[in-house]
Amino acid sequence: MVTVGVLALQGDVAEHLSALEAGGARAVAVRRRAELDGVDALVIPGGESTAMSRLLEALDLAGPLAERLSSGMPAWGTCAGMVLLASQILDGRADQRALAALDITVRRNAFGRQIDSWEEDLRITGVAGGAFHAVFIRAPRVERVGEGVEVLARSGSAPDGPIVAARSSRVLVTSFHPEVGGDHRLHRLFVDMVDEAA
Repeated sequence: MVTVGVLALQGDVAEHLSALEAGGARAVAVRRRAELDGVDALVIPGGESTAMSRLLEALDLAGPLAERLSSGMPAWGTCAGMVLLASQILDGRADQRALAALDITVRRNAFGRQIDSWEEDLRITGVAGGAFHAVFIRAPRVERVGEGVEVLARSGSAPDGPIVAARSSRVLVTSFHPEVGGDHRLHRLFVDMVDEAA
């Protein structure tokens, strides 16, 4: 059984832990370097990406996390986590760190403010069983995908809709919050990705 950490600085940590366990992983919260060293993969949940970037630096996790990612550790970023895993961030702070785990350009808060949050049913490539109910809260979107990055879902499930989910062989990103609502199919997909990488 793989051990998947959830970065426990902000966001729905408990919900991700529960969903990962339902998806077949051992799930642990990660707040310190020693905890990061003990996981096979990491989920970076939603929150506020600039605050999370500063917390990673303050807790001396940014460097070790970047090293683990560059050495191939699987990772999944949801909402703010997607922003942090990108290679380029649009509308971010000048001092905000991009961990460059996936060759994508992400625009922060691309769909507007908190009041502009919404829900929709998405068709997601590689996720069987019908549409996935997605919750978007001050969501980012992918503006550009690089070589080796597969687009999994677009808002509105339209061929030209904004990209809201993408992956490589080891990294998954979603603009929305799949940990809410009780549908664990994306967590199972990520656990399968970690198993394949092991």
